Amino acid sequence: MKYVLVTGGVVSGLGKGVTASSVGVVLKACGLRVTSIKIDPYLNTDAGTMSPFEHGEVFVLDDGGEVDLDLGNYERFLDVRLTRDNNITTGKIYQSVLDKERKGDYLGKTVQVVPHITDAIKNWIESVSVIPVDGKEGPADVCVIELGGTVGDIESMPFIEALRQLYFSVGEDNFCLIHVSLVPVLGVVGEQKTKPTQHSVRELRALGLTPNFLACRSAEPLLEATKQKLSQFCHVPVGNILNIHDVPNIWHIPLLLQNQNAHNAILAQLDLHNVATLPNLEEWTSRAQKVDGLQDSVRIAMVGKYVGLTDSYLSVVKALLHACTACSLKPSVDWIAASDLEDETAKLTPELHAAAWKTLKSAACVLVPGGFGDRGMKGMILAANYARENKVPYLGICLGMQISVIEFARSVLGLERANSSEFDAQTPDPVVIFMPEGSRTHMGSTMRLGARRTLFQTSDCITAKLYHNPEYVDERHRHRYEVNPEMVDMLENAGLKFVGKDESGQRMEIVELQNHPFYVGVQFHPEFKSRPGRPSAPFLGLVLAATGQLGDYLSQQQNGSL
Repeated sequence: MKYVLVTGGVVSGLGKGVTASSVGVVLKACGLRVTSIKIDPYLNTDAGTMSPFEHGEVFVLDDGGEVDLDLGNYERFLDVRLTRDNNITTGKIYQSVLDKERKGDYLGKTVQVVPHITDAIKNWIESVSVIPVDGKEGPADVCVIELGGTVGDIESMPFIEALRQLYFSVGEDNFCLIHVSLVPVLGVVGEQKTKPTQHSVRELRALGLTPNFLACRSAEPLLEATKQKLSQFCHVPVGNILNIHDVPNIWHIPLLLQNQNAHNAILAQLDLHNVATLPNLEEWTSRAQKVDGLQDSVRIAMVGKYVGLTDSYLSVVKALLHACTACSLKPSVDWIAASDLEDETAKLTPELHAAAWKTLKSAACVLVPGGFGDRGMKGMILAANYARENKVPYLGICLGMQISVIEFARSVLGLERANSSEFDAQTPDPVVIFMPEGSRTHMGSTMRLGARRTLFQTSDCITAKLYHNPEYVDERHRHRYEVNPEMVDMLENAGLKFVGKDESGQRMEIVELQNHPFYVGVQFHPEFKSRPGRPSAPFLGLVLAATGQLGDYLSQQQNGSL
């Protein structure tokens, strides 16, 4: 196994995940099979119990793993399907070591960070790196490892030491270290400053790791003099100093690496020239150029709880980008805090309330994504009501589907107190209920998680046609609450059709409203399986409906021209 380690310095949020993904894309374009591992040094066992404001969205894998959003980048860029073990956390490592200690596996030894924790990290990396993630048999050729945080963080020290030991054990021909750093420009001087990177590399070297490559983040391309200076003080050849400057869209990053001959340098470092081919990035090139050239846009109202941090809905935003690109459009996402639509806001801050409603009414479609808790719930119901009554295309995801059911029960069935038991445990009309198998005492990994099959109840529904499959679809889930099956008949008789159900027929998965251009709710999270060039069906349907193209699209598909 060949390993490519991506570390970061100076500041967090430099784009290590995109850099690691792009390195994987370039190597894959050279005919190599690539897998990925993300190391998160926090003590949480996984990302499942963290607020989106803490760490961005929680990405869900096929096996139900709740992981860091960077694994979503890996899956989208590399078109692979990772497992929960591809995300290593301090919590997982310590838990595994302590479990072994309790069982007596260490035979009376004093359990220490070195060697027991570091050995556990190395063993985890070596065992996970050979798991195939691309649907083929046998292990990958290269494993790209991203170490979260920045070099020097106390919490990442055991991982740095374990990776140093791994480098020593596998040898320099099987290990390549890329250090991502920042080259800022001070406004007063206007000079590209190398000192932050010098200090970061010095700290990395003091810990026993010497970078083979520097991936320098900057606003503008690096000057040759800057590269020479970095090379001199960081002991990295000029040809191995990669500049990842700001670009119009992130699909340019693999092309940036290719243009700087990064693939050849990495292949040489890993002694892979004899098995690699010339890179084929034609698809990436055309995709990046297409996005750059898009002129027309579609306005999408995103009504959610966590709109203050766009990373909270990263996969939703990417799925919208994939769908819009397929329609030759640019996504123009209008972020609306759901609470701003509520009557209480009209009393306290009328300007905010008026602006939110103006934004909602000027959008071509409405999207209500997932979330937990009752904050903003009233605003989401108002948004769903507006979309339903005014025949504005609407897509509700997870909570967004439940919101559409609650709104329908209140407005159409006249059940004024209809609600979810999550928001009102005493509601006389619980249209959304807690799932029987859920835990009320433990939060982590107790939801309905991972890939589950949804069976279409009719092949004549919009979603079945969009999925190009009249029978079923497999999508990823993350929820504790579900539509109350005892209320289904009443809702369906009034025109809200549950066109997708689970294999038991008791769990509602997809809802569509009759006599509406596009009013769809899905209990699953289709955004997690959206890919560049293969947009998620519900998102594609939303964009097509928002631009008046859905009818033609479905007709062409029915006639066999799609």
